[in-house]
Amino acid sequence: MVTIGNIQLPDFPLLLAPMEDVSDPPFRRLCKAHGADLMYSEFISSEGLIRNAIKSRQKLDIFDYERPVGIQIFGGDEEAMGMSSEIVSAVNPDLIDINFGCPVKKVVCKGAGAGVLKDVDLMVRLTKAVIKGTHLPVTVKTRLGWDENSINIDEVAERLQDVGIQALSIHARTRAQMYKGEADWSHIARVKNNPRITIPIFGNGDIDSPEKAVEYKNRYGVDGVMIGRAAIGYPWIFNEIKHYMKTGERRAEPSFSDRVEAAENHLKWAMEWKGERLGIVETRRHYTNYFKGIHGFKEYRQRLVTTDDAAGLTDLFLEIRDKFAVVDTF
Repeated sequence: MVTIGNIQLPDFPLLLAPMEDVSDPPFRRLCKAHGADLMYSEFISSEGLIRNAIKSRQKLDIFDYERPVGIQIFGGDEEAMGMSSEIVSAVNPDLIDINFGCPVKKVVCKGAGAGVLKDVDLMVRLTKAVIKGTHLPVTVKTRLGWDENSINIDEVAERLQDVGIQALSIHARTRAQMYKGEADWSHIARVKNNPRITIPIFGNGDIDSPEKAVEYKNRYGVDGVMIGRAAIGYPWIFNEIKHYMKTGERRAEPSFSDRVEAAENHLKWAMEWKGERLGIVETRRHYTNYFKGIHGFKEYRQRLVTTDDAAGLTDLFLEIRDKFAVVDTF
């Protein structure tokens, strides 16, 4: 069993990575239904929370069925991070996570996300401010370092553990790599094998199959893995990994009917959360992923992203089921 504060997770838990414009409640609900053990909100600007920005506040929405769930915040100002920690605590997630890993320029330029990797002293102060502002467990997600010449994850792990974080997720790339090149998990293994480190260490980067998850578990000794891009349009990956770990065999891939059901549920839950119009618009980006690789689906994909009402989409999904009834797995 893996423990984060008072949160008890199974041995080798599978975490859904926080992804901007992806990890919202409808998507998290799908991943939870298909085996994710711990999930996080999209990252939320500490400055946005303090300004009471509508978009930031809406990202605080969490639901009991997705627990345990963490809310992730980012920022480069100690006071703002401390205040946002208090705001987040009021909605009672299971933990607060700090994003010290986002490589996007608009975040880094504000001295937040992976930008903080250039200043470990500031990283420590920001983390202290968050811990001081909450009664909840605080965790961190970060990268190996700014670039290959400044990999500092060993120092980061020790110093953040020393000030009180209760788990660390490490994306095995530098900021300079963005999402390109191969993730180098040897640095994560070194952190995990450091006798000073006692908190759970989760690895992130390039886990896209059950085989790779088990291989990396055995090779690098991490306490669990965090999965991001591989879960987009394919929430089944969590239970596929669990099945493979238990049996050594691949679980059957989702059928076409399973994929239609996932897309329908995603739409339904999005409309319940944000209303019909916004729910329809925000689900559109996911359809390509759910129906990737299906021969002859192009026409229906176009109709899915242009149909504007719930009734029309319900009819379209019925038509899709009839049209592709002979498609089983692919």
